Amino acid sequence: MNIPNILTILRIFLIPVYLYFFYSSLENRILYAGIIFIIAGISDVLDGHIARKYNKITKLGSVLDPFADKMMTFAVLISFTSAKLIPSWILMAIGLKEVLMILGGFILYLFKGNQVLPANKYGKVATLSFYAATLSVVFRMPSIISKLLFFTTVILNITAFINYFIIYLSMRNNTI
Repeated sequence: MNIPNILTILRIFLIPVYLYFFYSSLENRILYAGIIFIIAGISDVLDGHIARKYNKITKLGSVLDPFADKMMTFAVLISFTSAKLIPSWILMAIGLKEVLMILGGFILYLFKGNQVLPANKYGKVATLSFYAATLSVVFRMPSIISKLLFFTTVILNITAFINYFIIYLSMRNNTI
């Protein structure tokens, strides 16, 4: 178990902590949940940086890292939708993309020699946009800014999905 994997596991444990604060009766519950979200984001950046810089990339990390990202994304989308902070179509659009990514990842991993769909710049930009949109709600930016950021996030997620789908088809069609 290396440091990047420990950070990824920490991120998974932060998901119920985020949900606890989000659904608590604390006065600044969304802000506290947002701080947990920021900590998770920092740990995501750190684990990726450490893994690449010190050649600590593992199969476990390659599977757990996107899992942690997707579970945090779902936690935020579902909590924001249930609290009526974002419309449900955003959850459906990004959620569908994430579910399809999970299914594609399972297919590659289980049936194509434990291959893992690699992260790329499109996914990273979509993730960065998701963080910006989420934090615009946490820090109570004007509604129009949050709406524009979430709309941009959906478009970037669709773009990332198309790119990942092309890569997936290429990997799936390769014989091992």
